[in-house]
Amino acid sequence: MPSGVLASLWRRGSVRRPVWLPPFWHSVIVALVLVAVCLPFLYVIWRAAQVGLERSIALLWRERVAQLLFNTIALMVTVTAIAVFLGAGAAWCIERTNLAGRPVWSVLASLPLCIPAFVSSYTWVSISSIFEGFGGAVLILSLATYPLVYLPVAAALKGLDPALEEVSQSLGRNRWQTFRGVVLPQLKPALGGGALLVSLHMLAEFGALALLRYQTFTTAIFEEYELEFSNASAALLAFVLLLLCLPIILVELRMRGRTQLARVGRGTRRATVVLSLGRWQWPVLAVFAAVAILGLLVPLGMLAYWLTHGTSAGVDWGALAASAWDSLSLSLLGALCTVLCAIPVVLAAIRHRARLGIWLDRIPYAAHALPGLVIALSLAFFSISYVSWAYQTWLLILLAYVVLYLPLAQVSIRAALEQLPAGIEDVGHALGHGSWSVFCKITLPCIAPGVAAAGALVFLQLMKELTATLILAPIGVDTLSMQVWSATNNAAFAAAAPYAAVLILISGIPVHILRKTVYFDAQ
Repeated sequence: MPSGVLASLWRRGSVRRPVWLPPFWHSVIVALVLVAVCLPFLYVIWRAAQVGLERSIALLWRERVAQLLFNTIALMVTVTAIAVFLGAGAAWCIERTNLAGRPVWSVLASLPLCIPAFVSSYTWVSISSIFEGFGGAVLILSLATYPLVYLPVAAALKGLDPALEEVSQSLGRNRWQTFRGVVLPQLKPALGGGALLVSLHMLAEFGALALLRYQTFTTAIFEEYELEFSNASAALLAFVLLLLCLPIILVELRMRGRTQLARVGRGTRRATVVLSLGRWQWPVLAVFAAVAILGLLVPLGMLAYWLTHGTSAGVDWGALAASAWDSLSLSLLGALCTVLCAIPVVLAAIRHRARLGIWLDRIPYAAHALPGLVIALSLAFFSISYVSWAYQTWLLILLAYVVLYLPLAQVSIRAALEQLPAGIEDVGHALGHGSWSVFCKITLPCIAPGVAAAGALVFLQLMKELTATLILAPIGVDTLSMQVWSATNNAAFAAAAPYAAVLILISGIPVHILRKTVYFDAQ
């Protein structure tokens, strides 16, 4: 049977799609990645079990733990809701309306990713202490994380064929019914993925909250380790944090559902119909301007102020260059390792339909909710106990980066793979090509934009990573984030400014790649 006819039959459902077994090398990589991801869980469970049942109940049944639980959930829910509202709203206005200056607003909506949350926090706190606490945390973290929702939703809107909406409207449905029945189901994976990342990020956030003096489980865990040297009590709090992330993952899985994103057909996609904002043009512009001022102008303005005042004039340029090199080296290698590990995991969950495929794809998300401190300590414990030669080496810190940021790579790669019809790869298998040949000649070229976006996103986050690097970085390694944290922790705002400025400038590179990658500019 000709390959074109075979592919056509598979697309129409006349022939059941075969399930191709993954090659041995693929299964080995997935197994090793899962073992590494599960190490922090084993460490947390083992340490928490050492506390004992009676003492665990006594430790958890305290007013302070109840307050930490309330603070953590309140921050997570509020920031996620605001980030989804701002990100999805910005994506809709930029991609589907006649908003004035849409290309400019598209750039400005992505730029907050360049500014680490703890850098924004220190600039706001340097203005006044009134920004400390819950209100300041919600304001700063919402402005810092809404691009995580904006980028995937904007990509989904660009990739959505307007013909689907035209068919719905031709059947007598109005715009609201068309949006609810046609557009929203296609946006659910992007919305759910973005909201999941924001929620888990809030569970694990430390640097910004420590500067803002807002107590959550993560800051309490750090205090238990650093001040009281109580590994067991801290692990118990981390175990509660793990339990908190489970319902979040379940909700995201329900939102994702079984939506079919791959589009198979001939011809070009129809041009998108742009809606007129009418009298809402100026109010919407005012909201965009306010978000840009609060999220960009204020932090960058205060950073510029501290660059020109105080001790920043006497910066050690040699130390600054060394820190920039350490940050670039660790981030580039960490991003490469993370992407190489994410590709087989996503393929195993989506293409090969591995057993427990859904949880195979979601276990790393649970690890993403753990503070970097817990992951670093768990890897340090296992390395000292079983592979002591790996302690204080680049290998261990790169492994920590993979465990921490594997979900970020999964989001981009999964989105690209879901838009690739499986029948194309099936034809390659049917023509006698092996799994490696099909992957190199068909799958990888088609998902390359998603892989590039994954690498850029992970690199961006690694440039800002703090807690795991503080513990696992080899002797002599001082990243830009470590220098900023050391200075701001001592209220030396001017001394931190040069390192923060270089960190923001370098972070602009992956943000530019994210915007220009075809995955986020789907046509």
